[in-house]
Amino acid sequence: MYRIMERRGFYFAISLVLTLPAVIYMIWSLSTRGVLLPLSIDYTGGTLWELRFDKAVDPADVRQIFVDNGFPDTSAFTVENDRTVEVKFKNIGADEKATLQQKLKDKFGVVEEQSYRSIGPSIGSEISKSALLALAVASILILGYIALAFRHVAHPFRFGASAVIALIHDILVVISFICIMHLIAGWEIDALFLTATMTVIGYSVSDTIVVFDRVRENVRRHRGETLSMIANRSIIETAHRSLATHVTTLLTLTAILVLGGPTLRQFTATLLVGISSGTYSSIFNASALLVAWDEGSWLHREDTSTPPANGQTALA
Repeated sequence: MYRIMERRGFYFAISLVLTLPAVIYMIWSLSTRGVLLPLSIDYTGGTLWELRFDKAVDPADVRQIFVDNGFPDTSAFTVENDRTVEVKFKNIGADEKATLQQKLKDKFGVVEEQSYRSIGPSIGSEISKSALLALAVASILILGYIALAFRHVAHPFRFGASAVIALIHDILVVISFICIMHLIAGWEIDALFLTATMTVIGYSVSDTIVVFDRVRENVRRHRGETLSMIANRSIIETAHRSLATHVTTLLTLTAILVLGGPTLRQFTATLLVGISSGTYSSIFNASALLVAWDEGSWLHREDTSTPPANGQTALA
């Protein structure tokens, strides 16, 4: 029998490393910019203008044109190649847009507009509230459903809580990835990020329930074994199914990431990271949390307590 639960301290340490960038970024961003995350105009409101030049340009030089014309909060990043720049700034009128376009032509020559999108601040605020509400409602419903489904096992709330904590871990891993990519390539949390996050939650919880359901079955089949041994057995018995399902999904996402073009790149990469994290948390975090809760220790203890009466496990 593989000693998976006995090494849970190591798995928790890996999870801490994976989620730490999100926490550090949020603290830094809140203290320096007054916002927690790198939000796109979908949530903050503003204008997103994608411009293509006939020669390579420096995004900093493009940004300076906007700053010199009264838009100091402008950000600019290259996309696809060094001739295409995405500029984000506050909403403007048609006359201001024409003026900026002329300034850009004077500075860089031919400028081709690839896309232009403007969202009001009130709409962005409403979308932000709806996104947070959707995540909160999803977590509560998952917690309630799992607690209800496992009501015939002792401490059913622990199963639901462990699953929700595991999915929060996956969300933080995805946020860590986006924050790192924001610093590298200017990626931001947009409307598709919510879609990717909800998909990751579905994959993560689905796989966690499969493992937990096998734990519930083995509690009855192997009376007298500790929960740690039962969790090890359950993970091994379901590992093939979990890995086979997720590997096929990851292969498909990898193909889309490589061949799908820049429009789908951020969305696909977010899904790729999130589902990978969901696979990890379902196997190494959710059950480990359940065992740690049962033993009352984050780290494994060889002799946690006297054997339960009648040869039953703690959850029987």
